[in-house]
Amino acid sequence: MARRKIIAGNWKMNMTPSEAVALIETLKPLVATEEADVVFCVPAIDIIPAMEAAKGSNICIGAENMYFEEKGAYTGEISPNMLTDAGVKYVIIGHSERRQYFAETDETVNKKVLKAFEHGITPIICCGETLTQREQGVTIDFIRQQVKIALLGVSAEQAATAVIAYEPIWAIGTGKVATTEQAQEVCAAIRACVGEIYDDATAAAIRIQYGGSVSASSAPELFAQPDIDGGLVGGAALKPDFGKIVNYK
Repeated sequence: MARRKIIAGNWKMNMTPSEAVALIETLKPLVATEEADVVFCVPAIDIIPAMEAAKGSNICIGAENMYFEEKGAYTGEISPNMLTDAGVKYVIIGHSERRQYFAETDETVNKKVLKAFEHGITPIICCGETLTQREQGVTIDFIRQQVKIALLGVSAEQAATAVIAYEPIWAIGTGKVATTEQAQEVCAAIRACVGEIYDDATAAAIRIQYGGSVSASSAPELFAQPDIDGGLVGGAALKPDFGKIVNYK
């Protein structure tokens, strides 16, 4: 059975609540498709108005982050219960910016992944190497480590429903895009790694996205690769061009 494509926008720290509503109203007709899952991962303050604006459309609203505790004295954090009560179905976990600026580690990513599954939220688990790591030839080793630790304690049934987003850090917001061959090579290695941890069926089921300066022009070739099941899109997700990426064929 073919894996269903999933194309997610990561809004990052952009869009006020009113701007979010306006953007969704603009994008709704442009991202309409029955061919793929469409997810907008928005800032926490935008989740409720975004949910309202997306009603009746094919757009799913996701979160950009989540804490691994149910509740408590964690000022500024968002709990899984808050997300599920708002209707959130997806959450980005371990984005390179979270790791770089907010001290997230492979271990905290794993805790968040386990907690997301516990609450029925699909994690979009991010992994990716720096330019130095690529130049030193350790990309695959590094990505395998990130994936293995992220999935520690995750059952095969859970893993089969997860999304992994491969985003080379050197290609995020830089305008540099990994070549189609580079992207496919790493996504295939991720799938092989999942197969080693679990089995062939789980590896065949898990969806793997490519992210990093995805554009309307690069999407068709990237998404045609056997191990790339869609994209995690940054800057282009805030523009009408996102419709072209979603309807990439």
